Amino acid sequence: MEVGVVGKPNVGKSTFFSAATLAKAEIASYPFTTIEANRGVMYVRSKCPHLDFKTECNPRNSQCEKGTRLVPIEAIDVAGLVPDAHKGKGLGNKFLDDLRQASALIHIVDASGATDSEGNPCEVGSHDPMEDIEFLEREVNYWIKEILFKDWHKLSKQIEMDEAKIERVLAEKLTGLGVTEGQIYAALRDAGLNDKPTQWSEEELFSLSHHIRRHSKPMIIAANKCEIAPEENLKRLGELKDYTVIPTCAEVELALRRAAKGGLIDYVPGSKSFNIMEGKELSEEHQKALKKIEHILEKINDTGVQKCIEEAVFKLLDLIVVYPVEDESKLTDKDGRVLPDAYLMKRGSTAVELAYKVHTDLGDNFIRAIDARTKRVVGHDYELKDCDVIKIVANA
Repeated sequence: MEVGVVGKPNVGKSTFFSAATLAKAEIASYPFTTIEANRGVMYVRSKCPHLDFKTECNPRNSQCEKGTRLVPIEAIDVAGLVPDAHKGKGLGNKFLDDLRQASALIHIVDASGATDSEGNPCEVGSHDPMEDIEFLEREVNYWIKEILFKDWHKLSKQIEMDEAKIERVLAEKLTGLGVTEGQIYAALRDAGLNDKPTQWSEEELFSLSHHIRRHSKPMIIAANKCEIAPEENLKRLGELKDYTVIPTCAEVELALRRAAKGGLIDYVPGSKSFNIMEGKELSEEHQKALKKIEHILEKINDTGVQKCIEEAVFKLLDLIVVYPVEDESKLTDKDGRVLPDAYLMKRGSTAVELAYKVHTDLGDNFIRAIDARTKRVVGHDYELKDCDVIKIVANA
């Protein structure tokens, strides 16, 4: 699973990505700083079950810090998008191609209105950030439409002649974008089109593309540079319907995470405050910077970066964290590691789907599962709950 960090140039996109991943990404105040996509790993937080079981864990595919399990998520920071990107303007074609496998998008918007539509710096409040939300969605919708409806006249006739399931044919067309048949089905339902694709108008095709994007690549809005944004901008963004909008200050988050990594402060991503490490002597420059950050945090509460990531994963994608083990009594794998792995699963997933997630052979030979908390035996259709610890029993 991959989360895409998107937006027009110069809105703090690469700063957000660097803060979220601590991966190196070139950051500058001019358009198209990012040309090649940056890749890294973000983390979502979940209470580690070792606290409930009163034991110590030995994580393998994730980390545990003071009882909080940090579950990794792949992230990609792509080139900035400008109007008419789907026609190849700017770095549009590359931007869109890099997003093929993204399951959700975090759209970084300059809430301060200090960058124009092309990503050039301008006076704070002189550009309307609402326009950026509209144009980026429009570009992604056009991109999907052009892929989906290439040779549409021929394809739509074939669908009707063969009486093929529309959602299956369209899903095959969009396999490279990670779009599922279920997402196409939901988009067709929302678009309200008739069952004669040869009769669909250009407007209806665009509407369907819009709904496919909503279901296959849902988007959260990071209202960045919130510390300098006019209150009216933040108010209008916060009142948007059908969006989750989170005020963010990526620059402060990046400074905090770098200071924490350097051993200067104790800071947990998502926290509302930080503490200077005991006995640590800070330079005058560091003291001034941290004092400034304290004042900003007092104003904005928290930087919003971690909140964006977790809203995207737990709300937009509706995922839960599940822990498979081989010994339900000791909570270990075959090597004796306690609670070694944390898997992100779609809410509503079953025990057999977890088995397949761990290994195809485990799914193919599934017999039953055991809930480590209750010691109860459950079947293949058992619906997983958040923070479940599950043993899979399969034929050898």
